[in-house]
Amino acid sequence: MAHLSDVLLQVAVVVYLAAMTGYLVEYAFGTRGAVARVAGRREKELVTAGAPVAAAPVDHAPIEPVSPVPVSPAPATDEAVSGAPMAGRAGVFGAIAVGLTLVGLGVHIGVLVSRGLAADRVPWGNMYEFVITLTAVGALGWLVLLFTRPALRPLGLFVTAATAVLLGFAGLVLATPAAPLVPALNSYWLKIHVTAAATASGLLLLAFIPAALFLIRSGHDGGRRRFPYPVGRNLPAADTLERLTFRLHTFAFPIWTLAVICGAIWAEAAWGRYWGWDPKETWSFISWVAYAAYLHARATPSVKRTTATWFAVAAWGTMLINLYVINFVAVGLHSYAK
Repeated sequence: MAHLSDVLLQVAVVVYLAAMTGYLVEYAFGTRGAVARVAGRREKELVTAGAPVAAAPVDHAPIEPVSPVPVSPAPATDEAVSGAPMAGRAGVFGAIAVGLTLVGLGVHIGVLVSRGLAADRVPWGNMYEFVITLTAVGALGWLVLLFTRPALRPLGLFVTAATAVLLGFAGLVLATPAAPLVPALNSYWLKIHVTAAATASGLLLLAFIPAALFLIRSGHDGGRRRFPYPVGRNLPAADTLERLTFRLHTFAFPIWTLAVICGAIWAEAAWGRYWGWDPKETWSFISWVAYAAYLHARATPSVKRTTATWFAVAAWGTMLINLYVINFVAVGLHSYAK
């Protein structure tokens, strides 16, 4: 089962890369569908309606009633225009990419199940398994978003790219043999604390992507043409990305808070104190403060949305430090979980 888990991990990376390629083809070569064309016609009609009309010669003949000209309705929101699923041949690649993402998630879950069966425990007892779990949560969250809001499909390119990179890094660098838990981790708190931490981390990874893309899209809308701002041309509208960023962080932050609290309770049971400023504990708290700062800035009317979003991007940076740098560089009570 351990060998099967390793093989399935490689398969999952390949499938996610194939899905990323499909999203990339659609993103780079697709054309907007009928919604965008309707919006374009509506815009032209509005411009024509506002143009000055030359006076027509007076005709005293009886005026016959004229039936009104049907006008195509404007899209309900900017999200329907900017970020709508692509149409045409490139759209087929996007649909295939969605199917491959589903397959990739299925294989991804198979990695966790076979790993758990091989070790006879929950499959998130070390850093390698934690990364596999959080990326699975991110991929699942992306599919839920995609099926509820199809206009977000252009984000699939970036979600699958991040998932493939993190999984590939886990397989190449972090991989460890399947083994029973060390005594310090053999507690029911593992199922509570680490589950909450992995779930929150996966959702925060998913929230980071629209945050970064919002900054790119808003830069493109502001007239910036140097890299990476041209990437924003086919992204959903900036307001859509910003709202999605806020909602995902609002959902994930309480789960991360629960993870920190449960970790403190577990620390008291295992080490006899709730908090000891262990490097892992310290950076978990730093991440919590960073995300709280983002949510506070986002709720403050005087703070610009771009400024608040930079807080979210920086907060994900603290998560990466906590996940990788602290585990490799710092020595603390959590070092056994590498």
